[in-house]
Amino acid sequence: MSTPATVMLFIDADNVSTSVIDQAMTRVLAEQGAIHVRRAHCTAETALKHQQFFKRHSIRPIVNLSTGKNATDIALAVDAIDLVAAQPPAVVVIVSSDSDFAPLVIRLREKGCRVLGIGQLGKTGEDSRGVYDGFVDLEHLKARVAPKIATPAAAPRPRARAPAVAAVAARALAPAPAPARLPMRAAAPPPPPAAPPALPPEVMSILQAVPALRNGAAMQLNEVGEALRKHEILKSKSASPSRLLKRFEAHFELAPADKPRTVRFRGVRPV
Repeated sequence: MSTPATVMLFIDADNVSTSVIDQAMTRVLAEQGAIHVRRAHCTAETALKHQQFFKRHSIRPIVNLSTGKNATDIALAVDAIDLVAAQPPAVVVIVSSDSDFAPLVIRLREKGCRVLGIGQLGKTGEDSRGVYDGFVDLEHLKARVAPKIATPAAAPRPRARAPAVAAVAARALAPAPAPARLPMRAAAPPPPPAAPPALPPEVMSILQAVPALRNGAAMQLNEVGEALRKHEILKSKSASPSRLLKRFEAHFELAPADKPRTVRFRGVRPV
């Protein structure tokens, strides 16, 4: 009986937000099917701050006492090497925007692991992307705050009036008799909402092959190309994924335009 492929997730929790960690776990579970090892390296302050989040996602916090600028990074690298040496996984995912993990990524790949990276949009340098087998930036999503509702001020009490004045005022303020109501016609029912435009069959095939594109985040073009070849949408290793995706510019955005490296699903739009 074959042993199932192990997926290990290492999180630099001092470097990325819980919003990015949450999105990263959803993405890895959708693509890999499971996450067997879930570890978040951080300071004691971060572990206390996010302890409920770590419990909810079954993440094991590894607390490192801050003895220097790169103490957490070094502890994460040592932990990853120890675990991989003891039980070589199929995939290692590093969630961090730090470029200092390049030597670790290269060493893990030499051990036979496929190493993927996930960073926070706006914090990841270009130099740290190329060493990974695939790298994705995720946007930090801020929590919505309910607007405050102003409490209306209490109405002032009316002053007491003399009996004669009060009687005159009551007659003046008496409501006029309501006019006779005319029969109203029933309002016509509103038209049904227009159905969203259907996606072309080719676009549906691409999204079925790479379901992670549906969330609208940018993905590495080479990672998408591997999935398209696996599902035989691209028939050969030399077939260009960018040439295929450019045929559906209304649905996929390639960046940069001259030499694309990433692709993002725009959503359902009329062709």
